[in-house]
Amino acid sequence: MALQGRMIPCHRREAVITVESYNNGIMRGSLRHPRLQKKEGIQSLSQLILILNSLMDLESCPNRPLPLISSEGGNEDGAAVFRIQILFREHYTWQGRMVWQNENQEVVFHSAMELLQLLDEILAE
Repeated sequence: MALQGRMIPCHRREAVITVESYNNGIMRGSLRHPRLQKKEGIQSLSQLILILNSLMDLESCPNRPLPLISSEGGNEDGAAVFRIQILFREHYTWQGRMVWQNENQEVVFHSAMELLQLLDEILAE
């Protein structure tokens, strides 16, 4: 039975996003991920999604989980910090969880679009 068209578990794919400023989808921040050697600058929500998707394309799911990213050094003063774990993926449909570290709140998302909406709602406040 082929796995094509089925949801493939992705174990623990965690990225840490630090948002320093945000206005109508335009942001200044950074992305940390175990596959990146250094922080990647982020200027928009769409850029964030495209980079996350490219990072997932580098992995052969299912496989061993990547290491978690240290919480140290990721929270500049006034910055919003999110831990995003994409648990399942099929094409551009993602399921996972997002932890807003500043408020110690966790929310589950069912698609990349829902993740975008959640981030926009939080950051637009």
